[in-house]
Amino acid sequence: MKKIGIYIHIPFCKRKCKYCDFISFENQKCVKDYIDRLLWDIDNIKDVLIKNNIGVLPNDLEVDTIYFGGGTPSLIDSKYILNILSKLKKKFNIESDAEITIEVNPGTADLEKLKSYYDSGINRLSIGCQETHDRILRTIGRIHTYNDFLKTYKTARKIGFRNINVDLMLALPGQTINDLKESLNSIVSLKPEHISVYSLILEDETPLKKEIEDGTLELPSDEIERQMYHETKRFLEKNDYVHYEISNFAKNGFYSRHNLNCWNQHEYLGFGLASHSYINKIRFSNESNLKKYIEKNSEQLYNINVYIQEIQDKQDEMKEFVMLGFRKLNGVNKNEFYKKFNIEINQIFEKEIVKLKSKNLIKENDTNIMLTLKGLDLANLVFEEFV
Repeated sequence: MKKIGIYIHIPFCKRKCKYCDFISFENQKCVKDYIDRLLWDIDNIKDVLIKNNIGVLPNDLEVDTIYFGGGTPSLIDSKYILNILSKLKKKFNIESDAEITIEVNPGTADLEKLKSYYDSGINRLSIGCQETHDRILRTIGRIHTYNDFLKTYKTARKIGFRNINVDLMLALPGQTINDLKESLNSIVSLKPEHISVYSLILEDETPLKKEIEDGTLELPSDEIERQMYHETKRFLEKNDYVHYEISNFAKNGFYSRHNLNCWNQHEYLGFGLASHSYINKIRFSNESNLKKYIEKNSEQLYNINVYIQEIQDKQDEMKEFVMLGFRKLNGVNKNEFYKKFNIEINQIFEKEIVKLKSKNLIKENDTNIMLTLKGLDLANLVFEEFV
């Protein structure tokens, strides 16, 4: 039986963070029109795939993960989230124990809204804290305080959520190693099941990049950033969080199934503006222009919003399988590679493996090939060998 994941993009924010280059908008006047169009996408996905020569979805398809991302999904009225879930349940066979996640920003979800999520079957929250020091939150343009985060987190626990991820960031302007240690200690004391930790990436055309370039703000050095990463790894592992993916830590039994499915090259469908899908070895994306996406009176509706990004041959698929696999701390499983491609990984990528091992970027045992500690710091050099 074929299993896939589903991603739902909600592109609305109360205010964009200074570092954000995601497809999101502060204008919320078109939320209803947007949701109507997204529901149309779900209703007509089979025809859309056929008309764009992507293929068919098997009748015995099962959905094992659903992920609401953004933007800020928790910003819009919860009735829209519930409508989407209801539509998905009508159009797809959703596993009884499917992981259903929604991203929540502090201050955008009160008790009533969180309870509506819980009652609808959403069983995992991902709360964007980013930092616990208000001065740093203000610097990066977050709309909340640490107390706002605490209120949201404690309310979610009170309602009954028992699978919560907290997002943190490191290498932020004005952030010191001591700031990071205090943040980690504060978050770990709350005992979330999962913690994601991301280094700041300065994206083009963002206000934060302009402030850095103007000299208004200063980032920690690359050396300090690496120290922050290793301090995070040391501290979280000491507190029984398993470092299972480059940026993710979790208690046993609480790994993100949605993320792991992506790193294991499983298929998924994306619904909503600029969302991406991977079906039948084809990667494609939806329209990224909000006005064009919402318009639905065109005879070309079935294909006007779909853009083919890649049609993989076997070599492409094998390279991607390895590159994605290296994001996991246990790396690429040799047996899984053979099972999927009917050939030994060392036979196909002997040159790359020997080169990376000679630079101490990867290591190998009987079953897996994985990043070394040095490889974690220089993961992009590893990935480049398989692009």
